Amino acid sequence: MPDLQDQFDDAMFDYSTGAYDTAISKFHRILESDPDHFDGRLGLAMSLYRLGDYAGAIAEGHKAEKLKPNEQLVHTNLSLFYMKSGDKQTAEKHGLQARIASWKGNMTAPGAKPGEESEDPELRMAQTKAQAFKMPEKFPDMPWRKKAAPTSPPPSGSPQPPQPAD
Repeated sequence: MPDLQDQFDDAMFDYSTGAYDTAISKFHRILESDPDHFDGRLGLAMSLYRLGDYAGAIAEGHKAEKLKPNEQLVHTNLSLFYMKSGDKQTAEKHGLQARIASWKGNMTAPGAKPGEESEDPELRMAQTKAQAFKMPEKFPDMPWRKKAAPTSPPPSGSPQPPQPAD
């Protein structure tokens, strides 16, 4: 018997090709062996939604919500299911919950790079090490930065530059 991941992949293939009835039966088998299989629960809810069984999709969506209450995808799906079933107020409530869940998922401080404060050091991005270098003792001359000569009157006794005639 294939493991749950292989069964899930097979069910998702059926879902993606439009064989929703087959996908539903495969998702049911997955959930019989593991009732807490979150992705199987979401897949079943989406398959029911695609067949037009909005009440069944909502029921499965709420079961997935019990497994992961702050998951953005759960609330997005429930919002879609309720909107299609005609309950706009509840759909908006779950839409708001999805937005809040997305904010909770990104708790990095503004201006900070994502992943800087990762709990697992293996998941952190590779850091480049700063290379030590020696400062030069004397900087080279920079002729483009030389100051212009001050404009002062020429010393007495030196010839005056010719004045233009008006």
